[in-house]
Amino acid sequence: MVDTVVRKRIEILVDTPLMPIIINMIKSAGISGWSVIHVDSGGGRDGEWQHDDVTGAAAKSILLAIASDEKAQALIDRIEPILETHRLLLTVGNVQVIRGDKF
Repeated sequence: MVDTVVRKRIEILVDTPLMPIIINMIKSAGISGWSVIHVDSGGGRDGEWQHDDVTGAAAKSILLAIASDEKAQALIDRIEPILETHRLLLTVGNVQVIRGDKF
């Protein structure tokens, strides 16, 4: 049986134009790997939205990363001040990973 270790899975829903800011925060927290997933449409308390290919005005993306507890907390501390003002959705949960030394 393969051994696994617990790490944090971090997902951040963000307006795509703000992604460079979030990536800088990820890097400054010491997290070296992440993926950006583009989102076509969704909905929330403020209603539904859909990506507009022409203007990109409603473009949203999800940044996905796996990190140690310490690095995840460092990222949370950096992002917390802009969660409300930039209308971010941040989720953090435990996951089992193989090769935990990579995170």
